[in-house]
Amino acid sequence: MRGDGELTQRAHDEPAHAYRTPFARDAARILHARAFRRLAGKTQVFTRLPGDSTGEQLSDHFRSRLTHTLEVTQIARTAARALGLNAELAEALALVHDIGHPPFGHAGEKALDRALRTHGLGFDHNLHALRIVTWFEARYPAFRGLNLTLGVREGIVKHSRDYSAREHPELAEYLLDSFPPLEAQLIDLADEIAYLTADLDDGLDSGILALEQVRAGVPLFRAIHDDAVRSYPDAAQRLTVYEALRRVLNALVSDLMAEVRRRVTAAGATTIEEIRRAPARLVGFSAQMETARAETKKFLYQNFYNSPDMEEVHRHAEQVVTELFAKLMTNPELMPEDHQAQIPSEGLARTVTDYLAGMTDSYIEQLWARC
Repeated sequence: MRGDGELTQRAHDEPAHAYRTPFARDAARILHARAFRRLAGKTQVFTRLPGDSTGEQLSDHFRSRLTHTLEVTQIARTAARALGLNAELAEALALVHDIGHPPFGHAGEKALDRALRTHGLGFDHNLHALRIVTWFEARYPAFRGLNLTLGVREGIVKHSRDYSAREHPELAEYLLDSFPPLEAQLIDLADEIAYLTADLDDGLDSGILALEQVRAGVPLFRAIHDDAVRSYPDAAQRLTVYEALRRVLNALVSDLMAEVRRRVTAAGATTIEEIRRAPARLVGFSAQMETARAETKKFLYQNFYNSPDMEEVHRHAEQVVTELFAKLMTNPELMPEDHQAQIPSEGLARTVTDYLAGMTDSYIEQLWARC
């Protein structure tokens, strides 16, 4: 089912490497990119804890966008290899899947999108990731961007959603009328598995979530936690929680792989073209696990991401992004010269957005304080 030929094509021809595959080279280029390194300073869920105006109480143990990316990569690589897919393509896609996120997580993304919409534009972190790898990263004298393979660029665009060819004619080369290969489809669910389990972990560690609250609201966790307590009756509570979360992750991954095998077999899909032309995406959970996944996600949105405790954090993120966007629109000379040089070709609003989206949480806070 691999058929990697077309997927390994690059916008700029390069000679084959002596001992690395095209997708292994892509993964290395992503790892060495400046935008990848900046993920260490970008929010996964927390910018700072509720009630902490300085960020000084934020533990180093909570996930950043970078550590989340590494967890997704581990899940995707393992599942792809077990399914007989191209694990190197899955690894590259996992490493790059969040590279387009702005500071302050989804709160920052929503604020940027609202600001852009007043100028007839919008912000989409997948499409911004494509801009990063095809243009912003300047590391090679022969071309702009990272010159990634078609397989990785297509996966950046299509791993988590489908785009309309009518609304996005600029994406025509990414085969918008068909589904992406299984490796790209896998990333969306690996991402979900990683953040559902990790956010329960961080939510409990932060004190925003209580153990009994999670047990009451997440049936999948409760059943597995009961088994963990029975297995280790004398263990400290935090250790049985960690054991339960480990087992939840394993249950989600195992179900995902079994369901992919079932769907691919039922569809009779043995080639990439058959995967692309299937009636629906072939990567997903079983009906029972999908119910459990949806319950867990709903719980996290109601009790964690959109909880009263997090409202002030989100308001602050929106204030910082909105005020800085307005300031830079009025005073573009505050941007570095290389960004100012983009204004004639990209327009002022998009250039301001590109500048803000590339910032880490700490840098945007510092710039906001200065302005």
